[in-house]
Amino acid sequence: MFLPKIRIGTMKSAFITLIGRPSAGKSTLMNELCGHKISIVAPSPQTTRNRVRGILTDPRGQLVFIDTPGYHLSDKKLNLQLKSVSVSALEDADLILYVVDASRKTGEEEDNISEILKVFHKKLIVAINKTDIPGNKSRDFIDKFEELFPEASVLPVSALESRGIDDLKLILFDKAEEGEKMYPDEFFTDQEPEFRASEIIREKAINRVTEELPHAIYVEIADMEEAEEGKALWIRAFLIVERESQKGIVVGKGGVGIKAIRVEAQKELNKIFPYRVHLDLRVKANSKWRRNDQILAKLIY
Repeated sequence: MFLPKIRIGTMKSAFITLIGRPSAGKSTLMNELCGHKISIVAPSPQTTRNRVRGILTDPRGQLVFIDTPGYHLSDKKLNLQLKSVSVSALEDADLILYVVDASRKTGEEEDNISEILKVFHKKLIVAINKTDIPGNKSRDFIDKFEELFPEASVLPVSALESRGIDDLKLILFDKAEEGEKMYPDEFFTDQEPEFRASEIIREKAINRVTEELPHAIYVEIADMEEAEEGKALWIRAFLIVERESQKGIVVGKGGVGIKAIRVEAQKELNKIFPYRVHLDLRVKANSKWRRNDQILAKLIY
């Protein structure tokens, strides 16, 4: 694989959209590239529901990554909207980072993504991820995508073990155009506080419940209020499930489940916000939220 050299003193900048099948490791890869926890990560597919921006700034310039929901073929309303978010983010991107899971066989979703990306081949980079998993087919994937996209850069990486990340950054900066920084150096995301809080809470919830429940959960931030002269932040939030029976799964026996979610979320929120965070977390049911356009509009953008 040829690795380019960047001229010293040349500042580069680019908006880079990530796309790939559910659970390909897009969020983990973006977090690794940016050096910060930006997108939440969970083993369940389609954990990401929005365009989430992560910012990498170093002496070479600034790259702004847009993490998108996993591209999933389904006629359900939620999935259709998630797919729309992923595809619509491609048009305005300066570069596209296609993340491929080397531990799984290609399928219809991969074929659909490849067909969509043909018109964007000149601004495409393909990262063959999960090369740390024994028995992965990374060599086959590299050959396949080098033939399919001869003008694209294709390279193996492991987001989990941080392998190939520096090479990937080098390629991204090389392909980026010369330009000014779009955010101050200290920024690593532009997420609103309410969004960051809701995503952290959702991550802790879906990592503690059974496989069928994650898509039935969303988080509603009722209010956020500074207290103690700006030294504390009070957050009142609701975990919304679809059925009354699901509330018990989240709450757990004697409230042990909801307490664990609250404690884990509060611990991480204390690392993110410059305040002492107090989290009041409760569970309620809304049977129609996944078919409610108003709610989906708030959740997916």
